[in-house]
Amino acid sequence: MMPARDKACGLVYCSAMPDSVRPKPQIRRLPPDVVNRIAAGEVVERPAAAVKELVENALDAGATRVSIAIEEGGLKRITIEDDGCGMSADDLLVALERHATSKLAPGADGHVDLLNIHTMGFRGEALPSIGSVSRMTLTSRAAGEDAADVFVEAGRIEGPRPAAFTGRGETGTRIEVRDLFHATPARLKFMKGERSETMAVSDVVKRLAMANPAVAFSLESNGRSLFRHAAEADGEAGQLARLGAIMGRDFRDNAVAIDAEREGVRLKGFAGLPTLNRGNAQMQFMFVNGRPVKDRMLNGVIRAAYQDFLARDRHPMAALFVELDPEYVDVNVHPAKTEVRFRDAGNVRGLMIGALRHSLAAAGHRASTTVAGFALGRAKPEAPMPTGALFASRPATGAGYAYQPPRPETYEGSGFGETPPPPFDYSDAPTGRVEAVPEMPQGDFPLGVARAQLHETYIVAQTADGIVIVDQHAAHERLVYEDMKRQMAAGGVKRQALLIPDVVELTEDEASRVLERADELAELGLEIEAFGAGAVCVRATPALFGEMDAIGLIRDLADDFAEYDAGLALKERFEEVMGNMACRGSVRAGRRLNSDEMNALLRQMEATPHSGQCNHGRPTYVELKLADVERLFGRR
Repeated sequence: MMPARDKACGLVYCSAMPDSVRPKPQIRRLPPDVVNRIAAGEVVERPAAAVKELVENALDAGATRVSIAIEEGGLKRITIEDDGCGMSADDLLVALERHATSKLAPGADGHVDLLNIHTMGFRGEALPSIGSVSRMTLTSRAAGEDAADVFVEAGRIEGPRPAAFTGRGETGTRIEVRDLFHATPARLKFMKGERSETMAVSDVVKRLAMANPAVAFSLESNGRSLFRHAAEADGEAGQLARLGAIMGRDFRDNAVAIDAEREGVRLKGFAGLPTLNRGNAQMQFMFVNGRPVKDRMLNGVIRAAYQDFLARDRHPMAALFVELDPEYVDVNVHPAKTEVRFRDAGNVRGLMIGALRHSLAAAGHRASTTVAGFALGRAKPEAPMPTGALFASRPATGAGYAYQPPRPETYEGSGFGETPPPPFDYSDAPTGRVEAVPEMPQGDFPLGVARAQLHETYIVAQTADGIVIVDQHAAHERLVYEDMKRQMAAGGVKRQALLIPDVVELTEDEASRVLERADELAELGLEIEAFGAGAVCVRATPALFGEMDAIGLIRDLADDFAEYDAGLALKERFEEVMGNMACRGSVRAGRRLNSDEMNALLRQMEATPHSGQCNHGRPTYVELKLADVERLFGRR
């Protein structure tokens, strides 16, 4: 008879052993230090998590300056100083107790409402958890109190005792954490390299700095300053200045402001123009009531708002701040507090998509300045003429020098053994047309007045202070696409009934999710109804699709509903079809346009939202200021 092992208590017993003689497992209370180390495994998984918890405590204390210094990625030392309200000697001891916090207070009935949280922290776990796995020193001074410090090593507390406070204000707190995870050395085996841990700390501090522009932040690593951000003024300008300092000047110069509100939910922030994009979503930042969060639903919202402006593998830049009553959002989902759950996720999602699209539409034909910068970077001016003896010995002829191509006989007897170049064939030369156009005030038209067409593809227009080069096909593609969307919005989506309805076999849960949105799908031309348990019958499909795989579409929608609680696949397919139709029906490259047609295209671009990029995210025009052109020719 093979023995068996009880996984709960680690005892070995015979599976056929009667219950009367089977050992009974004993339930024990874990020591406080073990409890704290277990909590530390959830709250403090790496140095960046410890920095996040401590900086959030500083912000909750009303700090206006926060300084962070780390060594060896935070594993050797973490020092955080702030000028917040500080703590008394007695408060220091209480703060080190598990689940002790100043951020939750009982109501009139004596109960604490965990759904009405207005602070960054509220669990009361960070300090005792960090102290249980490190050597930590807390020094603090409150108003009207003497400074005191407390030393904690692996859960053992020494103090409080009088201390010399060296903080940056009259009040504040200084926390020094040394040898993080020295009490749990196994955790050190899972740490990444110093560079990776330093980058993680920097990312955490930057996110908190973005959410608190009125607070000054500084970060040092191994004695070297990584960044310093001065406190910014309140308001939209200060917020954009802080975002520009962290996300880059390109974002600051090419971001559109967002400010919208719906049913008690307010959305503020900035989003980059579609032509300002990245290859990944690392430059998308989300905040809920000032708390940095990572939420799949919110990231899906950004993708949905930009879906017909960018290619599938490109991602916009954005920093969005959602503000709502704390009772309508649950931040007590995960110990790290980076995940949230909305009571009405549909309202939040609809507000964000609508606000983003409205702001992007308000930008009109505007394209990011990075397009011109990229074009200038690709343009390489000719190398300057050499000034050696060979050229210096050549006498000057008159006041100026007129370039003359060498005659074929120049090569005869030159001694270089080179054959003369073949004569240039002008029949295959690049083409360009310049038409006489009436004088028009360029200042009245942002995209200027058409002056020429190059290679039957590009329109060259003159503005008051520069030139604009337009890709006629890309520009007309966007115009046709937007016109098609307006027509569809006005007339609705036409349906085509199926001669033989399609029956889609799903699980009961999947079928329920799809049928709950039957009315929404009907507005998009997709008629469905229940067909027994776990099955959906498709009666009609959008006429725009023509022949389509209705069964595959329903299954994709079921997956989308399960993952995002909202379906985008159908709308995305509509827009993809319309985009392809617009591409095929627009002005092709190689078509000659007269001056009236070129100027009509420019005027329509100025009046059409999103005309700065085509349906695939490429820019439709490049604007070069006269100063930029002068730099290309060395005139500046």
